[in-house]
Amino acid sequence: MIVHFTTVHPRDDSRIRSKQVNTLARELKDEVVLFVQDGLGDEVDKDFGYRVIDTGPRLGRLRRATVGAWRMISAVRQMKPTVAHFHDPELLPWALLLRLSGIKVVYDVHEDVPQQISRHPSLPLWAKHLLPPVVSLVEWVGAKFINGVVTVTPTIAARFPAHKTVLVRNFPLLDELHEPDATPMSERPKEFTYIGSISEDRNIYSMIEAVARVPGGPAVLRLAGEFAAPETQQRAQQMPEWNSVKFDGWVSREGVAGILADGRAGLVVLKPVPHEMLTLPIKLFEYMAAGMPVISSDFPLWREIVEGAGCGVLVDPTKTDELVQAMQWILDNPQEAQAMGERGRSAVVERYNWNLEALSLLELYRRI
Repeated sequence: MIVHFTTVHPRDDSRIRSKQVNTLARELKDEVVLFVQDGLGDEVDKDFGYRVIDTGPRLGRLRRATVGAWRMISAVRQMKPTVAHFHDPELLPWALLLRLSGIKVVYDVHEDVPQQISRHPSLPLWAKHLLPPVVSLVEWVGAKFINGVVTVTPTIAARFPAHKTVLVRNFPLLDELHEPDATPMSERPKEFTYIGSISEDRNIYSMIEAVARVPGGPAVLRLAGEFAAPETQQRAQQMPEWNSVKFDGWVSREGVAGILADGRAGLVVLKPVPHEMLTLPIKLFEYMAAGMPVISSDFPLWREIVEGAGCGVLVDPTKTDELVQAMQWILDNPQEAQAMGERGRSAVVERYNWNLEALSLLELYRRI
């Protein structure tokens, strides 16, 4: 039996369920079970038939890492799986108890956790300074005892033992890709699209200012997602340039498809924050899959993708003027923007998709 478990992520988390658990259930003969902690009850997956087991209601951060973690580990241990694959760094000390029980353990590192903690908007200053080195130490010690580590970028992978670490990037599922809209770029509204969590680190204020300054306007910033903090939303909506924003809030996948069909370019201009620079944002590949050119921060990891595919424009995210110029170029050159979008779509279909990453995950399981 193979168990995946999380106390933090929702049961429908794309990386955990739609990609990893579905892949294992489809490709391996072992029984696969997903343990979650959200209070929504048990279910059986309608497509692949595996069980989703709810270990209780969602708790606050401190109780989740103690009471909730113990509840989760106890439930997993009772199942006596061959492999237990967990997705939350706070579960690492508890997962070592499973290892002592003879269960093989896999740690899935979705983010550069120490860097992420140091920039977390809701943590007090003392925690931002104290917790990162503690988490780094716990990960370093824990990695010596567990059987496998799954990471999303080469930089994160370099922090763990090479002989037990595999790179499984969070590329999109081919069957979930948004189909490109047939409307030519020249006939679309002058909209620039951002989809996802909205925060200061993700450069919301610069995006708002830039779209209002596009000389060939009036251009619009189309926002779909939720603000990470109420104060960020309040500040953004108080900006005089807010009248250049169309804010959709949270939208369904069908709604996202409609938004992408209207856009001239997708924005992924995150600030040069260490943990953000080391990620591969799923929105980048969603824009590319939808046939949209991208305007991207010029980070080495992202530059390799955008330049390699010839699918967009790179900018210094700290310079609003560069973002304005990139938006203006997209509007002034609709045919080349269309070609960029087509090249981006081809790159996702051929290289940047989950089908290829799944092979690395399956090889890890066969090895351990």
